[in-house]
Amino acid sequence: MTERSPERAAALAALLPIAAEQGWNWGSLRAAMAAAGQDSALAESLFPRGPLGAVEAWVDAVNQAMEAAAAAEDIARLRVPARIRRLVALRLGLLAPHKQALRRAMALLALPWNAGTALRLNAATADAMWHAAGDTSADFSWYTRRATLAALYAATLAYWLRDDSAETGPALAFLDRRLAEQARLGRAMRRLRPRAV
Repeated sequence: MTERSPERAAALAALLPIAAEQGWNWGSLRAAMAAAGQDSALAESLFPRGPLGAVEAWVDAVNQAMEAAAAAEDIARLRVPARIRRLVALRLGLLAPHKQALRRAMALLALPWNAGTALRLNAATADAMWHAAGDTSADFSWYTRRATLAALYAATLAYWLRDDSAETGPALAFLDRRLAEQARLGRAMRRLRPRAV
């Protein structure tokens, strides 16, 4: 888990508008520290992994906020596909005010040497969503559910990032189509399974 502290949270809040303009780099980190009323020389101690560590901390903060929002809504009353849809909607809503900062973060994660971090963050987001959805599986389905959701969320996020609008409706409609396709595939797979005699 990423280290959490009030100082980090304040620095991240100050960093998002700066990163949207200047990208996720050491200059932005130091400027954010100063904007948060902290000593900019402490940026390296607060974010030892530098700009990449700041992106990791932001993803963790968004996941935490998404889980808290889901708990406040009591999404357990919904069917599982509706829970997943609601969690994606909550997450996109949290990201919407910072869409350009997200684009810059995705550009940093797209660098070949950051591929491992990008995969880990996508997996952590899928895990946070399933946790918030109330998943208690402990068998092979634990892995398949997370891998499937990670791919589904990544595709939805890419769709949402293609335009400058903060509107999430078209992306959620895209997600609805993917969920419907998955449901059809699941029904077809169940029909193909040999029946016990």
